[in-house]
Amino acid sequence: MKFIVSSSKLLKQIQTISGVINSSNTLPILDNILFEISDNDLTISASDLETTMSTSLKVEADENGSVAIPAKLLLDTLKTFPEQPLTFLIDNDKNSLEISSDQGKYALAFQNGSEFPKAPAIEASSTALIHSDIIAMGINKTIFATGNDDLRPVMSGVFCKFSDSGLTLVATDAHKLVRYTRYDIKSEQNAEFILPKKPLNILKGILAAANEDVKIEYNETNAKFNFGSITLTCRLIDGKYPNYNAVIPQENSNKLTIDRLSFLNSVKRVSIFSNKTTHQIRLKIAGNEMHISAEDIDFANKADERLSCQYEGSDIEIGFNSRFLLEMISSLETEQIHLEMSAPNRAGILLPEGNSQDGEDILMLVMPVMLNN
Repeated sequence: MKFIVSSSKLLKQIQTISGVINSSNTLPILDNILFEISDNDLTISASDLETTMSTSLKVEADENGSVAIPAKLLLDTLKTFPEQPLTFLIDNDKNSLEISSDQGKYALAFQNGSEFPKAPAIEASSTALIHSDIIAMGINKTIFATGNDDLRPVMSGVFCKFSDSGLTLVATDAHKLVRYTRYDIKSEQNAEFILPKKPLNILKGILAAANEDVKIEYNETNAKFNFGSITLTCRLIDGKYPNYNAVIPQENSNKLTIDRLSFLNSVKRVSIFSNKTTHQIRLKIAGNEMHISAEDIDFANKADERLSCQYEGSDIEIGFNSRFLLEMISSLETEQIHLEMSAPNRAGILLPEGNSQDGEDILMLVMPVMLNN
């Protein structure tokens, strides 16, 4: 079997799907990329058993067939070529693949394509059509809040809920929570599932530049994303997601409005002086003034800043983990943001100014840390 393909186009497609491949695989075949040729269409696939991703491009081929080629070796080789046609010659008798370029010839062993695991077929599926920008935005706004606890796998993914009132994405690690809702996407069938973090991280990078509708098919065990020439199929996380609405405090009498960038930069500076284990910073709000402070007693480091703000409520002193606060403020985009609190031992709620505009609604919750006086 022989086919000719553009080196830069092939490299681009392999780089797109190579994020699926694990650095250490239980099955040696998963260290390979599957090449399948059918009527001058080359489909390349990568898999880690949980997630399978494939993309296709046009080639000149003399026959149909499939072959599994070592991913790292191929990727490292392709990166060194300038744009040129490459000829792949597969000798099944010798189990050898020869790549011919303008500079020379390169031979490597391959594995039988039939041994490569196939992506699961999604039977009895429901379908949704969502623009790539909306999915990318939803992933960006939620994925940083997912957990890494192997004992609670459901919290290591993003909860997705389709309903007739909109699409809701939720992520939490028990210290912070993000709920992102789109009211402009409605589904006739109610559905709930938990998407794993790895395929979402892969999609996040690709969808930002896609600018097209994404077809999502899902059932109780798998989800499939289809756009352009790319197909990504992933196994859903099995389990029941915690009742996130129950932990969101409804009565928050203390309401703060502040310039987002000023707040972000202030927290960044002050947090440098915080304890390296707890990352604790202290917010002391009274009148229209907020004091942000941090102290690391072990090293006698200390910082205190003052910011002007709009505040309604009683004087309050509350502690937060600065890393969680920074992640949340960074992911919001409005000039002003709102921080709502009820008590120093209750969660704080972060909201962008003018929330619920453009058919979207964002709520971020961050748990306080106990202040040591």
